[in-house]
Amino acid sequence: MDGVRGRERGLRVSATSHDLIIVGGGLVGGSLACALGGAGLRVALVEAVAPAVRTEPSYDERVIALSWGSRRILGAIGLWDDLASGAEPIHRIHVSDRGHFGFARLDSAEEGVPALGYVAPARLIGQAIQARLGGVQVLSPARLVGFHPRDDRVDIEVVQAGESRLLNAPLLVAADGGDSAIRKRLGFEVLERGYGHDAITTTLTPDRPQPGVAYERFTDTGPLAMLPMTAGRYSLVWTAREDQTAAILALEDRAFLARLQARFGYRLGSLSRPGRRQAWPLRLLLTRDPVRSRLVLIGNAAHTLHAVAGQGLNLGLRDLAALAQVVVDRVRADTDPGGAAAMAEYRRLRGGDQHRTGLVTDLLARLFVNPWPPLRLGRNLGLLGLDLMPPLRHELAARFMGIAGHLPRLARGLPL
Repeated sequence: MDGVRGRERGLRVSATSHDLIIVGGGLVGGSLACALGGAGLRVALVEAVAPAVRTEPSYDERVIALSWGSRRILGAIGLWDDLASGAEPIHRIHVSDRGHFGFARLDSAEEGVPALGYVAPARLIGQAIQARLGGVQVLSPARLVGFHPRDDRVDIEVVQAGESRLLNAPLLVAADGGDSAIRKRLGFEVLERGYGHDAITTTLTPDRPQPGVAYERFTDTGPLAMLPMTAGRYSLVWTAREDQTAAILALEDRAFLARLQARFGYRLGSLSRPGRRQAWPLRLLLTRDPVRSRLVLIGNAAHTLHAVAGQGLNLGLRDLAALAQVVVDRVRADTDPGGAAAMAEYRRLRGGDQHRTGLVTDLLARLFVNPWPPLRLGRNLGLLGLDLMPPLRHELAARFMGIAGHLPRLARGLPL
């Protein structure tokens, strides 16, 4: 896939030019397409999977934890109004270490924001994106079969419905997920680590719900998060060892609830109505430099994180906010949006946040499963210190809310 193969036998070839080509139409790639298409740029979006057709809510649908900074980005793009009614705000977060004395609390009122974040159905985010792609050339379902960076552009070949299309643009954006075919093909250097743990997810209904309150409880197998949803429901993210996952998934509902209740406790009262359980492996993947000539990786293609603190999609949305600003400013100034200067600016804007967030989540994931007594004592004292020291707590909250440091326009809630 590293070279465009030209005209395939029996296929008609058409060619179009764009300001930007995005491969991967998920939440990050799709949001970037909406941002730049809405700013008047010529954007092509290539997605391998046809858009989902389900539009009705379900009890146990997949949800996403969005930080306050991500809510500002989605609002500036014009996506937030379409999903706000289904998003549950997080006003407080309670962090604790199971069986030990350490705990810390974050509160939106203390941080001076309407909410620390929101829990929103992925379905609604996807629908909002689809509704705003009117100015974008969308090729879906379509298969990328070749790409070739040149001095002034990237040529790509896509096959859709048996027809081969040639497209070109000054910049190719790979937003094709954690198993990015583009990243692998070009041999980007990555830091990669498996944790030997899985994230088990489901939806639950407590008999004493706490609207707007999220819980992150560290256990001997990793963090256990309870995220508030609409209608008094909670979304569970339970980190378990790989050798435990199959047994937990196979438990009958009553046994599953009893085991979960023993690990989480009764802060929400008794838990009931477990939805469909799913599991996926947890890993760390950090691309050391996500930029190549005429090409940039964003979202999970550039970094896949442990689920602790829910930073994965939020980090990807901060990627798109910075990249959108770099690209649109250069197109408006009639300069090269994919040249060396543009890519150097993007690297400067994003490199620190990507690596810092990845390494912090990695540290948290490993620190809180280590049973060594001195380390356990130190982390519990650290949690208490965080709770008792407002300046430190505010700094940490700002970073996890995505509002620390120099922010591009979208991350400040401003249009491009």
